[in-house]
Amino acid sequence: MYTKKIYFSGDLDILIETFEGVKGVVKVTAGNISAQNVISYAYREPRTLENISGVEIEFNPKKIDISTLLDILFNNLNPYEENNLGVYYTMGEDTPQVELHMNFVANKGKCPASSSAALIMNDPNSNPRLNRQCYVNFGRFKNFRQ
Repeated sequence: MYTKKIYFSGDLDILIETFEGVKGVVKVTAGNISAQNVISYAYREPRTLENISGVEIEFNPKKIDISTLLDILFNNLNPYEENNLGVYYTMGEDTPQVELHMNFVANKGKCPASSSAALIMNDPNSNPRLNRQCYVNFGRFKNFRQ
C-alpha cells in the first residue's frame, strides 16, 4: 500500500487522540520534528526549527488527502492561539495544498479588499485590531525522531 506522511506539532495528547482512528490514517507516531524554510504569518522570515514535539501522520492518499487532514487539525486545535502549532510536509507536491490551506486559515475573519469602485463587500470586521492573528508554522520537513 502506498502511503504518504505529514507532520503536525502542537499538544501531543490532542494530536494523537484526534488522528488515531481517522479513516485513511495508517499510523500516528509521537516524536520530535525538525523543519526548514519554516514560515509563520506572525514571523515573516523563513527559519529552521529543531526538536519540536509533534506527530508523524502516515496516511493513505487514496482514502484521505492533506486538505482533509488540515481541516481535522484546525477543527481540534486553534490556529489563532500561540501554542507551537505547525504543519510540516515532506514532498514538493504538497506545497500548494498546504500554502493554500494556510492562506485561507490566516485570512479567515479579515476584512476583504475594496473593489475598483471603492466598495467593500461583506465587511465582517472593519477594526483591524480585532482581526485574529494566525500563529501556525508551516514548512518543509527535515527529520523526525521518536
